[in-house]
Amino acid sequence: MAKHLLICLSLIVLFSCSKEKKSQKNILNYALTSNVSTLDPAISYDTVSAKVVYQIYEALYEYDYLKRPYQLVPNLAASLPIIDDEGLTYRIKIKSNIEYHSFEGFEAKTRYVTAQDFINGIKRLAITPGSNGWWLFEGKIKGLDEFRSKFINSKKDYSSEKAYLEAMLAEKVEGLTTKGDFKLNIKLKQPYPQLIYALAMAFTSPIPKEVILATNNSLNEVAIGTGPFYLKEWKKSSIITLNKFKNYHPAVFPAEGDRFSYEKKLFADSGKALPFIDEINFKIMKESQTRWLNFLKKKIDIIVLTKDHFPLALDPTGNLKSDFKKDGIELQIAPTLTYWWLAINMEDNILGKNLKLRQAIAHAVNIDDYIKTFTNNIALKANSIFPPGVKGYNPTTTLPYEYNIEKAKKLLAEAGYPQGKGLPEFSYDVRGSTTVSRQMGEFVRKELEKIGIQVKVNLNSFPGFLNKARTGQLQLWQGGWAMDYPDPENVVQLLISKNHPPGPNSTFYSNPKVDELYKKLFFTKDEDQVLEITKEVESIIAKDLPWIMQFYSRNYILHHKHLKNFRQSDLINNNFKYLKIEP
Repeated sequence: MAKHLLICLSLIVLFSCSKEKKSQKNILNYALTSNVSTLDPAISYDTVSAKVVYQIYEALYEYDYLKRPYQLVPNLAASLPIIDDEGLTYRIKIKSNIEYHSFEGFEAKTRYVTAQDFINGIKRLAITPGSNGWWLFEGKIKGLDEFRSKFINSKKDYSSEKAYLEAMLAEKVEGLTTKGDFKLNIKLKQPYPQLIYALAMAFTSPIPKEVILATNNSLNEVAIGTGPFYLKEWKKSSIITLNKFKNYHPAVFPAEGDRFSYEKKLFADSGKALPFIDEINFKIMKESQTRWLNFLKKKIDIIVLTKDHFPLALDPTGNLKSDFKKDGIELQIAPTLTYWWLAINMEDNILGKNLKLRQAIAHAVNIDDYIKTFTNNIALKANSIFPPGVKGYNPTTTLPYEYNIEKAKKLLAEAGYPQGKGLPEFSYDVRGSTTVSRQMGEFVRKELEKIGIQVKVNLNSFPGFLNKARTGQLQLWQGGWAMDYPDPENVVQLLISKNHPPGPNSTFYSNPKVDELYKKLFFTKDEDQVLEITKEVESIIAKDLPWIMQFYSRNYILHHKHLKNFRQSDLINNNFKYLKIEP
């Protein structure tokens, strides 16, 4: 009897362990460095929120996961668009039987994507307060600007929010039409070669009419998409849990890629159905030390190294230390399309009006020391407003400023403020409230103090910082950009007049010549002309100095060996469906 009981207990233990392993092996634990500001695809425009949003929502197109240079391929679209009328008409066929995540507001148990849902999404970009995606379509689609003006200015004329939204959804837009449920037609006012990139962004995800009406168009905390994962739970400032969408449309791991893909043997799962992971736990961990300790304890599966942990993980040659290799940890080094600069509010009555003062600041901050201090010399010092890998970048470009304290003092005197006399204290806003954020602000403060410029460092939550940027409340700060698509137009649009806040031109910089060059760049496909335009824009920005360039990011990423299929890209945000956890 005792022997029988022992066997039963053993079986229970084995079954429990097996069950525990099974429940854990398909769970990905991922650390977010800040609170998620929103899950609304019309509003989300920061890298933290994007990590969540792009797992839930999908667009017509996506980037091939394993190919570089980047290539767009169909996602919800059945094929690449047919472009007619000398680039003015896009005809897009949409896949059938694409299911949305479950939503109690759907009349039928299953709701499928239709072409009209994409029009709904674009309309939301036009009329939703706080929309960060309107710049993609402003002035481009026939009738859309008129639609926007009509509904933004007439909201008070409707008896209720629902009546307003129903009218908005019913309104026809000349340039957005459907032919049946699975054909979308877009008619442009003028050629827009970058449109296909816009159609790969979460901004242009399909949104069902039922969801818009049931939520009064408030999707900050409601997320109903078609993606490989659906929102299970959101505990503010703590964790966001996504679960695998079992009715995800047919999609498989790619069978082709570039040289890196073959060298890293990333094709073991080629042809297998996506996604592999059953659950994603996004854990909010603002401090780098917290992320580090949790990574070592295997409570998160992946970590981007910060300055404090480079010496711990890497040897003097930049390779992963042997102890980490023995513990089943792998290193991946990846270039990025993310880069940074010191930004100046050009509408500020002092900073924006005094070029000599901006030049003094440009010469006063030791960017080499900043890179050494905060990136462990991993980052590449910026020499251009364009990052490497984008047309317009030239490795031989030089900036008209360098670290030179004496020259900075001389320029400050020429600006009318010898030794800083007569200048008020400026505000320098940092992008977070962490120790590293504070240290970054203190670095700039001390550098400027050396020439007599006094600066107060303001800590912010990341959503709070973004709100200040969108509402024009910043004076001095660290600007940065993770490119939406690999085209120089995506850089120059940060500097044009029509994109002043709440658009992406948070410096309020304005120069008619840059605006004119942007229009030329926007329309041209000629590579020689692109290079001429980007070179001229570069020279104007170097002269006017709304940006003082810092560095191009490179990521050193550690992940546990049980995480398979990982390929870093700061352009491909919907990458979690390709990842796999193995024991």
